[in-house]
Amino acid sequence: MQNKTIVIHPQLKGRNADVGYSRTQESRLEEARGLAHAADLQVAMSQVVPIQSITPATYIGKGKVEEIAEYIKENSISLAVINTEITPIQQRNLEKFWECKVIDRTGLILEIFGQRANSKEGRLQVALAAQEYQRSRLVRSWTHLERQRGGAGFMGGPGETQIESDRRAIRDRIALIKKQLETVIRTRDEHRKSRRAVPYKVVALVGYTNAGKSTLFNKITGAEVVAMDKLFATLDPTMRIIKLPSGNKVILSDTVGFISDLPTDLVAAFRATLEEVVGADIILHVRDISNPETEEQKSDVLAVLSVLGLEHKAANDTIEVLNKVDLLREKGIRDEGIKEEYISPSLNPLIPSSPKLYVSAVTGEGIDNLLAVIDKEIARDNIEINVTLNVSEGKTLAWLYENGTVLSKKQKAETIKLIVSLSEKNLGIFNKMQG
Repeated sequence: MQNKTIVIHPQLKGRNADVGYSRTQESRLEEARGLAHAADLQVAMSQVVPIQSITPATYIGKGKVEEIAEYIKENSISLAVINTEITPIQQRNLEKFWECKVIDRTGLILEIFGQRANSKEGRLQVALAAQEYQRSRLVRSWTHLERQRGGAGFMGGPGETQIESDRRAIRDRIALIKKQLETVIRTRDEHRKSRRAVPYKVVALVGYTNAGKSTLFNKITGAEVVAMDKLFATLDPTMRIIKLPSGNKVILSDTVGFISDLPTDLVAAFRATLEEVVGADIILHVRDISNPETEEQKSDVLAVLSVLGLEHKAANDTIEVLNKVDLLREKGIRDEGIKEEYISPSLNPLIPSSPKLYVSAVTGEGIDNLLAVIDKEIARDNIEINVTLNVSEGKTLAWLYENGTVLSKKQKAETIKLIVSLSEKNLGIFNKMQG
């Protein structure tokens, strides 16, 4: 789809403007252009539009509305994106003045989600979010929808307005989608229980969209997950088993990228992928260290995790992975270098000694160090045990090497004595094996 599009970022001036934001207006406009690009839109023009106050009818002022209307007419624009949340009335009025389709930031993100979701649950979550959003667009001021229609009674009865029947249809679709989702979620929960039976810990990647999570995932796993210079390139969760330097194995999970100003109603569309984060033993917070607004992006990621009720996990089980160090050098900003030392008394990003690792997912720089750190953190709560095996117990010996870390081994004529580091889960499995 290549709709000729304009992107408008309203900049509200005054003391209440941009509360909570330290981003520049140009960077926010650039991100909006990135969203349009992710939706395969052809951006003909984009601009920051300063406004003194919000105009109830059109959000932006009359003079600017008329100026943009001329550009739209002269350049045959078919779509206008307003990079904020606008009311249904404002959307309708702008469409009337500009004679083209108008969508706000929420509508654009929903469009991208609809294009990107591949799993059944992902598609259903997006469909549900879209219906909830569409329901909010139905307002009584839309008089052109309020034409009278008759009926036989079972459709709502004579005199039901079109808008009421539209609402009824949306309610019915929402109910159907929720029912379908319940079935899919039950199936996914069964799969998760099966994965919990596998003696591997889970490491989940999170981060701002386009931070390089999927590229890092591909570099570590050798997989071919879609990794492109587009926002929300990854929506559905992807998991692979990887082997760490010690020989231990973990499940690495890639997730959808976060973004600023994400409406709370849309967070539900993240749940399919973020539930892997809920159950993760370690979170890798991948940050684009070359982005001048990397700290603001970090705050946005933590804010979404907070909405999902994951503050504790974000504060206690997170390793920051500062990606794109190669771009940092190219830009000549500074050379952070790869930190070989690693001091981690607590996996807490809120304290100065929290772990931060510098990597390049493109060149592979720092990846070995990252894997060693994951290895160390995974083994943090392991339990060391002394094991004595008969030399004939080759199967048990192989299992210990596969699922634990053999710290020492002494073999005599008939016996093998080992000191082995095992996770609590694997220790339970080993004890069951031993009867």
